[in-house]
Amino acid sequence: MNKHHPYELLTPELVIDAVESTGRLSDLRIFPLNSYENRVYQVGIEDSEPVIIKFYRPERWTDAQIFEEHQFSLDLHDVEIPVVPPMVIDGKTLLEFEGYRFALYERKGGHAPELDDLDNLLILGRLCGRIHAIGAQTNYLHRPTLDIKSFAEDSYALIREEFMPDDLKPAYNSLCEDLIRGVKEAFSRVPASLIRLHGDCHSGNILWRGDSPHFVDLDDSRMAPAIQDLWMFLSGDRQRQTAQINELVEGYNEFFDFDPRQLHLVEALRTMRIMHHSAWLARRWQDPAFPRNFPWFNSPRYWSDHILELREQLAMLNEPPLQLF
Repeated sequence: MNKHHPYELLTPELVIDAVESTGRLSDLRIFPLNSYENRVYQVGIEDSEPVIIKFYRPERWTDAQIFEEHQFSLDLHDVEIPVVPPMVIDGKTLLEFEGYRFALYERKGGHAPELDDLDNLLILGRLCGRIHAIGAQTNYLHRPTLDIKSFAEDSYALIREEFMPDDLKPAYNSLCEDLIRGVKEAFSRVPASLIRLHGDCHSGNILWRGDSPHFVDLDDSRMAPAIQDLWMFLSGDRQRQTAQINELVEGYNEFFDFDPRQLHLVEALRTMRIMHHSAWLARRWQDPAFPRNFPWFNSPRYWSDHILELREQLAMLNEPPLQLF
């Protein structure tokens, strides 16, 4: 397998053969789903519902890290929390075919949640509280922690040294140093309290059907502050975000206690995500899917806009945190 192109041999034929290696007979219908870090496909099955197959990016996670994520998903599913866990096949959830590690999942239909609806946020808050109540029962031993070094400092170093245009470096360097100081200050205000959680709770990882949402894709699950699974539901001006966080926390507190001091971390975590996203694109640029789907990355316009976004984020870091009613 070519190190620079980990998925170049992942042909439709190989995808179907991998599914059929589990004892299922494919009807040869295959549909790629929106995923870049891994490769995910819906594959039709003869006389049955289609399945979802996820091929893990080589060299990203160890087997032990994947097993921990799978077990967390299964634990949540066992207490009827609506997540989509991997299928257990011959006692295993992580399978291998032609050098690729993969897992199968039940197909779940649905659409992204309407986050403008406060009733939906109440439901999402309840579900996050239930997830965290289970997540807090034990720690991950192998999966990483969401920390300032990997998400902010390492991201800054990579972009500064290998991608940022020379004429923008002075502004970028000064800005990132200020941002990292601000992020560290925010974290210093909050007692360290990390739990297992989803880790990437944006609307694309929630499938809503009727009144019942399902959480999918725990691939980024890690140890992190509880607010990590709540802040990505927030948008709009301060007044709107205040209403949103209060609705989320009201539902959350029905199942797990939210520490209001973690509201100091909202903009710090948002800053880290912005910095990490650019570094993620940079690290994956040798994967042909990335230039094809993100053609605007690494252009002068992109970096100018990135610096502008970070400047706006620095201003937000200096604002007081959101407040609960």
